Amino acid sequence: MIEEFENLREDEIEVLVNAPVHVAILIAGADGNIDKSERKEAIEVARSKQSRAREQLVDYYKLVGESFEEKFNSMIDSLPEDAEERNKAITAELRKLNFILPKVDKNFAVKLYASLKDLAKKIAEASGGILGYLSVSYEEAKLIELKMINDPNA
Repeated sequence: MIEEFENLREDEIEVLVNAPVHVAILIAGADGNIDKSERKEAIEVARSKQSRAREQLVDYYKLVGESFEEKFNSMIDSLPEDAEERNKAITAELRKLNFILPKVDKNFAVKLYASLKDLAKKIAEASGGILGYLSVSYEEAKLIELKMINDPNA
């Protein structure tokens, strides 16, 4: 088990482990359509975070990576198809982090928050624009800062 999870309940750990999946679906589906490049980018970024994450997050992302692709695909199927309804459901899940992050090591919480925002940015940049580079849609831009999650450093 991850050291930072020792004082958490099982349901709280599940929220933490599902957070990158929820962020990926929120951003990929912000414009109403989760396209192939966004799916691929979400899965690739989750894989790369297993080895390239901040040192304190490596074990966390290894745990997330074990089931990321499977959860990503099954959550897309189980969440509402309507983007607004889907975003409401995901936002409610991500807000739960506001009660969980204060219970874990502050450095871990700060790094995880920054990492989730980085994940959101990379997925948003995965589609659109000139040759698909550095283009974030209006819908993605509204969500990319993950304002539903309180900054643990504030």
